Amino acid sequence: MATIAATSETRGLLTLIVNEREVLVAAAPAQRLSRVLREQLGLTGTKVGCDAGDCGACTVLLDGAPVCACLVAVGQVENQSITTVEGLQCRAPLFGGLQEAFLRHGAAQCGACTPGMLVAATALLEKNNSPSEAEVMGALGGVLCRCTGYRKIIDAVLDVHSKTEEAACPAAGTAVGTRLVRLDGRPKVEGTEIYGADEVPVDALLLRVIRCPYDRANFRFGDVQAFVAAHPGVEVVLTSEDVPGEDCYGVIPRFADQPVFAHPEIGARYRGEAIAAVVGDAEAIENLDPTTFPISWEELPALRTIDEALAPGAPLVHPHRPENVLVRGRVVRGDVEKALEEAEAVVEGEFETGFVEHACIEPEAGFARRVGDNIEIQACTQSPYMDRADIAKLLGIPAESVRIIPTAVGGGFGTKLDLSVQPFLALAAWRLHRPVRMVYSRIESMMCTTKRHPARMRCRAGAAKDGKLLALDFAADFNTGAYSSWGPTVAARVPVHASGPYVVPHYRALTRAVHTNIVSAGAFRGFGVPQMAIAQEQLYDDLAIHLGIDPLEFRILNALENHTPTVTGQVLGEGVGIRACLEALRPGWRAARAEAEEFNKKATGPIRRGVGVAGMWYGCGNTSLPNPSTIRIGLKRDGRIALHQGAVDIGQGSNTIVTQICADALGARIDCFDLISGDTSITPDCGKTSASRQTLVTGKAAHMAVRELRRAILQLAHVPDERDVVIDFGGGTLTIRQNSRQCSRVPLGDLPLDQYGYVLTVEQTFDPPTSPLDENGQGVPYAVYGFGAHMAEIDVDVELGTVRVLKIVAAHDVGRAINPTLIEGQIEGGVAQGLGMALMEEFFPGKGENLHDYLIPSAGDIPAVESILIEDPSPIGPFGAKGIGEQAVIPTAPAILNAIHHATGVRMRRVPATPDRIREAILARALTDDTGATRG
Repeated sequence: MATIAATSETRGLLTLIVNEREVLVAAAPAQRLSRVLREQLGLTGTKVGCDAGDCGACTVLLDGAPVCACLVAVGQVENQSITTVEGLQCRAPLFGGLQEAFLRHGAAQCGACTPGMLVAATALLEKNNSPSEAEVMGALGGVLCRCTGYRKIIDAVLDVHSKTEEAACPAAGTAVGTRLVRLDGRPKVEGTEIYGADEVPVDALLLRVIRCPYDRANFRFGDVQAFVAAHPGVEVVLTSEDVPGEDCYGVIPRFADQPVFAHPEIGARYRGEAIAAVVGDAEAIENLDPTTFPISWEELPALRTIDEALAPGAPLVHPHRPENVLVRGRVVRGDVEKALEEAEAVVEGEFETGFVEHACIEPEAGFARRVGDNIEIQACTQSPYMDRADIAKLLGIPAESVRIIPTAVGGGFGTKLDLSVQPFLALAAWRLHRPVRMVYSRIESMMCTTKRHPARMRCRAGAAKDGKLLALDFAADFNTGAYSSWGPTVAARVPVHASGPYVVPHYRALTRAVHTNIVSAGAFRGFGVPQMAIAQEQLYDDLAIHLGIDPLEFRILNALENHTPTVTGQVLGEGVGIRACLEALRPGWRAARAEAEEFNKKATGPIRRGVGVAGMWYGCGNTSLPNPSTIRIGLKRDGRIALHQGAVDIGQGSNTIVTQICADALGARIDCFDLISGDTSITPDCGKTSASRQTLVTGKAAHMAVRELRRAILQLAHVPDERDVVIDFGGGTLTIRQNSRQCSRVPLGDLPLDQYGYVLTVEQTFDPPTSPLDENGQGVPYAVYGFGAHMAEIDVDVELGTVRVLKIVAAHDVGRAINPTLIEGQIEGGVAQGLGMALMEEFFPGKGENLHDYLIPSAGDIPAVESILIEDPSPIGPFGAKGIGEQAVIPTAPAILNAIHHATGVRMRRVPATPDRIREAILARALTDDTGATRG
């Protein structure tokens, strides 16, 4: 029996039976079981996402029943059987069968919810070994997932008893296109993956941030030194005076404007802004009452809305930004006013979206330590090299003196592009020469991390009698909050995309990112394009209806083609797959619309059926800016290949997909590769994981690097002609065959090693070819676009205003499907987030900062999703591949909203389309009909 030591005299010895092993733990009886499992027993597979029983990530089995370990006091479970994810493989009758099913189906993406899902599913399967889909959904309903869209998890549970043998490693040259099991999947399903809160130095101090409780306030510190002296165990209080370097950071250096801590002479600009950090022993910090911190506040009038910020005479959030406008975006082509005057049909509308919370299951977490004159930070992040640059700036040290070690990321979606815990940890560890750790609470995470930009959009569109689009006039304001974050990117990207993937000869799109005294809005899967599509795709539906044209056929008629110019004047030439995506929906569309019309004719109750469609396009990578990735490949003496790949895999699958690209480009089996990822000290910069860029940009750099390595190997082997050459990498000797005959052998064991410790090393960088946009937004903003179209089938209860999504058909042009399973997972996850945006998700700063009040879709909310993969290769992407991460979110919400209109005749101009808003719109429609208006 193992005994775990205690540090507090208030704790007693408790006997627990954990994973069929009896252990003694010293803990206070009221201590959370989740904490005892993680911190005393080291079973970090049990994740903590909320400490409130809302997310289910900490689900364990208690005498065979699933419970949230964060809600169970350890004193309640003495002598009861506890099973965590680490113990499932030894538990009859499933043993490891469920984990294998999760791997086969791609059911683990980021992996933060995976332990809870596995445990909840085990509880079901042990009682019912052949459950229905509805029973699986019910069993998983208490565990939230933000990545997968649940469908692959459900499929894995239903398929648990399959006798499918483990897939063999693909033969050399056949990895691309294979449904390869995620290379980093096993640690996720076994509960051994390391996330931001899972690894802590034994002597680490704990850090807690003191935050502003008001939207805008002046403040003054009291006697901080007396506060430290009065709190044994507190080592130091850090404020803005303790930042040794330049106290200004931001994801876009030209717009950087955020301090680590608010400055007293300026005041706090939003509720939740950091004012100070208290650092000390864990027990002292955990028991700290923040209301005793010596600070006085003067609440000031705040700008919460776009209108308040733009009002004449409004106080400036940043004195150097007139009118509270961070930046403007502009794309103009042709003569919009004249074209609208001459159009056969003109429609217009104003649309509004709110804040949307990322709701990553893993809150932000990490630790830092000082190593001589260097600083090391291990944390969850999407952008290690960007983190490195800002930390170096804040500390006033060279970038080379900062090491960023990304952990696994339990959900990102854009919010973990911005710094969170890193500056606080770096300052504290640098100052104290001690390791320091921090984990955001769920409330803290939702209070102070970035959100999707709220948008207010006004647009007019006109078309000719034959349905050809003539003009679109689009204007949008985005609430970017107190600091810049990704506001400039949203303002620049939206005008390029607001036409949709259609030919619009006369076009004007103007945007503004507006500062307010609200938490910053940043990157969230699409950089403003999902908001824009809600307006543009609904407006195009109205235009088609006005002209009496089928909405799908209207889009096909106007779809971009290879040689038609976009609204920036760019002619893509190849790889424009939007027409193929729309046409792929035709058979199902016609049948579903006919069925809906028939259903509604016969309906006697409150249910009405609707079918909607929406298209999308999305530029992969940065907008008219440098966007490079660098890959390093090394050949080892044992014949294995080291792939130094710095792209952070946040669940989208870049670790697997980039390796598949490398394998086929080199002509090697995928099991010849050793993946070395993320750490800035050992991997080159692959750029940030965002904007659907990793498959395209890092994948292309990898393709270039291994092709160069292949040439170097053949040169080493004195083989001048690459044609019909096969290289065998096994056993420390390279065997080269040409035309099926051996022509050379290269023993590697005695060859000299280079500076990296390899026989051969190659680095290659790829930066997609773009050009700056001129004053009217004309130019080449992106080298490659992804295209897609979604069809939504829904039921609306017109008496309650509720919507049930029955099915989504999602057609996406991915260029080349490197790994179809992972692509489908991205599509299904995007659909779930788009559904949430359309129907339920809206964040109100200062309210509902938890996963109980803020609703995200659960397993029972997600319909069947049919993915149709279109392969219209990009001439630039590796093997023709394009990105997919953002794309699936974009058309989901407008397709659902267009389906609501088809079912009810009401147009939802503010999202989410919650039941109260739908019901209000239906009642208003009824009043309009009573006055004699016709239904449109």
